[in-house]
Amino acid sequence: MKPLRTAVVGVGYLGRFHAQKYAAHPDCDLVAVVDADADRARTLAEELGCEAWTDPRALFGRVDAASLVTPTRLHHPIALELIGAGLHLLIEKPMTTTLAEADELIEAAGGNGCLIQVGHLERFNAVMVAAATEIQRPLFIESHRIAPFNPRGADVSVVLDLMIHDIDLILELVEAPLEQMDASGARVISSDIDIANARLRFTDGCIANVTASRVSPRAERRMRIFQPNAYLALDLQAGVMDIQRRRVEAQGPPTMDQIEREKRDIDRRDALADEISAFVACIREGSRPVVDARDGRRALAAAIEIGQQLNRNAV
Repeated sequence: MKPLRTAVVGVGYLGRFHAQKYAAHPDCDLVAVVDADADRARTLAEELGCEAWTDPRALFGRVDAASLVTPTRLHHPIALELIGAGLHLLIEKPMTTTLAEADELIEAAGGNGCLIQVGHLERFNAVMVAAATEIQRPLFIESHRIAPFNPRGADVSVVLDLMIHDIDLILELVEAPLEQMDASGARVISSDIDIANARLRFTDGCIANVTASRVSPRAERRMRIFQPNAYLALDLQAGVMDIQRRRVEAQGPPTMDQIEREKRDIDRRDALADEISAFVACIREGSRPVVDARDGRRALAAAIEIGQQLNRNAV
């Protein structure tokens, strides 16, 4: 098969990495990088041996697929044009700013036979991949995602910047509809919400308590999952999974000697390279993406509702 002709639209901090992964992928030909900053596009194009353009419409008829890594407010108009030209898209999270925009992209992609994958990168985190076979009917989930302040993500609230990663993971882990949520937060440094907590209740009784902060002295990404006869502590940053289980043969009231512990250091992987490889494979095979447009919309819907509550309740 011929290499997939690819491009990246928006080559700031994250888009640069997307371009590097396509350039290194054996089944891809990185044709171009596109950015409103001509100098930035040109510098990266020289590094990777591709074309540099400032207008996404220059991609029409020249590439098969692209990553869209612009500011979120530009996702909808640019994606709509690229889909209209028949391009498959990997759209960074959140996929759009509104549900109406997400619905329009989903409809357009279906009408043009285009695939949309949404860049919820934590789905490809090696710890989450390893934990997938261990997680069974969560009863309670607790997640913490905290980081030092970074102006790069301050154009949106901490919910769309950070919390949406865990919202997506939790909605995928719990096989029941979300029925209720309560959220609170505060503006600390920026003009938008910088620290937030949300409590999600699902129809099967599972509760998820989700905290995100971008005004913390250190970075941390942890998730704890409680399920029948087991507890999993996942350190998504350090690459560690700690499982405590009640022995299968245990009977009667629980005792300490019935609990067994397994701690695994998970081999590090390049999650972004895996995400892009999955995108390329889906295009070639015509298969469903790990995180498709409806998954992206589902996470966005919950994040928007949480954001609305925060705006009403924030201090």
